[in-house]
Amino acid sequence: MTSPSLLPEGLRDRLPPEAEALGRVRGAVLTTTELNGYARVEPPLAEFETTLLGRLKSSRGTDLLRVIDPISQRTLALRPDITAQVGRIAATRLAHRARPLRLCYAGQVLKVRGTQLRPEREMCQAGAEIVGTDAVPAVIEAVRVALDALAAAGATGLSVDLTLPDLVATLAAGPMPVADVDAVIHELDGKDAGALAALGATAYLPLIEAAGPVDAAIERLSAIDSGGILASRLAGARAIADAIGGRATVTLDPTERHGFEYQSWIGFSLFADGVRGEVGRGGAYSIVHPDGREEPAVGFSIYLDPIVDAGVAPHGRDRVFLPLGTEGQVAGTLHAQGHATVAALSDADDAAALGCTHIWAGGALQPL
Repeated sequence: MTSPSLLPEGLRDRLPPEAEALGRVRGAVLTTTELNGYARVEPPLAEFETTLLGRLKSSRGTDLLRVIDPISQRTLALRPDITAQVGRIAATRLAHRARPLRLCYAGQVLKVRGTQLRPEREMCQAGAEIVGTDAVPAVIEAVRVALDALAAAGATGLSVDLTLPDLVATLAAGPMPVADVDAVIHELDGKDAGALAALGATAYLPLIEAAGPVDAAIERLSAIDSGGILASRLAGARAIADAIGGRATVTLDPTERHGFEYQSWIGFSLFADGVRGEVGRGGAYSIVHPDGREEPAVGFSIYLDPIVDAGVAPHGRDRVFLPLGTEGQVAGTLHAQGHATVAALSDADDAAALGCTHIWAGGALQPL
């Protein structure tokens, strides 16, 4: 028999105090996005498989956990990502709303399998999207709000790694043609200089060396952009870096493509001190309307579980123990002051064992 405490691989229970910490982080991110004018949406956990796969031109079919809907007899898929659902909402239910349309969200996502770095299959994802533009000011806003959200969630030592997802395709269609664009992209992603040479793509070797601090990387890319085809992208990257200022370290890896398959001219990854791996990512992309029309958008997603696991989430409320006989209005007063209360149900209740930080004694709070 299966043990009642055993869960499927990659799934876990969140117990106190981590469950409360996840709630605080989720609330901090949503509050930050809403204060910046983003309206919250709550997509369902599951959708028809064909609908979910058709969003964002993304090839994430292997990420989908599928079930058969007993009512419609159609295949449903549990969402591995909420961004695609926000795109569906913007292109259908909210297609009549004025642009730019700002939407935010938070919820659980589930993948078929985890990765070596992130074995978890279920995670809490939160983020925000601007639909109707992917211009530089929109990207700057998305990065700024993402940094604000991470700071509110308790993350410090923030860094932003910019990338140019369509860089190789742009160069291959212009001054640096190659026979197999996909192969060049693959070898650049692996930083394999030997394989690039074997493909006859030695002109792309300087792109590997261009990765690094944003100013130096832009200079190296400008040096190989003899025709000026990258000028607008590099100017946009520089404007984004300048707008971030001293709030975060900014780097540029022009050939990074993993996880940015559906981004267009700009993408970015977010990192924080003490948090394992990247804590979020975003960039410019397009959503597809039912009539086939594509609409530009830009946004970001933050995965909240690594923040909680790193122990950097904001501290919770003080828990005040109320001994038997405490007057009823005391709890209301303490709640209004932002404290949580734990009322004794018997003389045997122990304040410390119940996780309290203070006790109500002598008409005042006393630390334990």
